[in-house]
Amino acid sequence: MIIYGIPTCDTCRKARKALAGHDPQWRDIRALPLSKDEVTEIVAAFGDRAVNRSSTTWRGLGDDERALSPRDLILKHPTIMKRPVIRSDSGLHLGWGNDVQAALLP
Repeated sequence: MIIYGIPTCDTCRKARKALAGHDPQWRDIRALPLSKDEVTEIVAAFGDRAVNRSSTTWRGLGDDERALSPRDLILKHPTIMKRPVIRSDSGLHLGWGNDVQAALLP
């Protein structure tokens, strides 16, 4: 299991704490940015939902950048990705909502 996120994200911290018993690998997307292939896979799985439009990063963008595709936005501004993205044996999961918790926690 891999959790993709940033250490200052409260939701990422909650997910990491809850999943600690599963010994997940942590991937700080600022320190080790996602590859083009990884971003393409995430956007293919979640589409526009992969972009966090309520984030500080989104609010700071101009209209030209907001018009970019989700893939290009995440490649240019990794912290605009909705977090966490969790890769497990069952596939990719976005966020830490009840549906993701039910899928990943016993």
